[in-house]
Amino acid sequence: MSGLVAVFVDGDNLPAAFAGRIFQAASAYGTVVLARVYGNEKALGDWGGQSRFEFVYCGSGKNASDIKIAIDVTEYVLTRGVQTVLLGSSDADFTHLARFVRARHIHVVGMGEDKTRSELRAACSEFKVVAKTQPKARAAVPKLSEMDIKVVDLLADAGPHGMRITQLGGLMYQRHNTRISSRPEKTWRAYLSKHAALFDLDPRGPDARVRLRAGAKA
Repeated sequence: MSGLVAVFVDGDNLPAAFAGRIFQAASAYGTVVLARVYGNEKALGDWGGQSRFEFVYCGSGKNASDIKIAIDVTEYVLTRGVQTVLLGSSDADFTHLARFVRARHIHVVGMGEDKTRSELRAACSEFKVVAKTQPKARAAVPKLSEMDIKVVDLLADAGPHGMRITQLGGLMYQRHNTRISSRPEKTWRAYLSKHAALFDLDPRGPDARVRLRAGAKA
């Protein structure tokens, strides 16, 4: 495909680290006659050093950048004769704009992160993932002590309703000759609260119960 290409990037949504990939992708469709980035002061700091892009300051109002992009894209589509419009954003609010441009037989290339919703992807002639969102690192599961394993086993046997905290203390002494007073925590509530990832604890009270959290196991 060849022809004139106009690039419109939501700088509030995509960081300047993607600038090179966006411009390279746009160049594959023809001659880039316009490359603009829209955003607030924070985006200006990131995108200001990208010489191939013109930064359009849109203030800090809600949806200010989105509205300005929509106005400029509409003006270009109706008056400038471009063959391809590249919309750089992961924001599904641009779905209607993409449909508007495609309805005028102009090729619409969407570029955003892999979190972009399906409606925007479908509204574009094609959609390119500029970068995959890195999965959040899973929290390290702490290694259970011998004491932890004994308590987890007791609560696993008790089922989803758990048991009274006072009952837990008695069972730990009967089965394992363990008294909480011999440990640094001194009380069962202090011990269980310290291990909140394993145990679901009721508020204080004579009948307060403790349960094993879903997924917790020895």
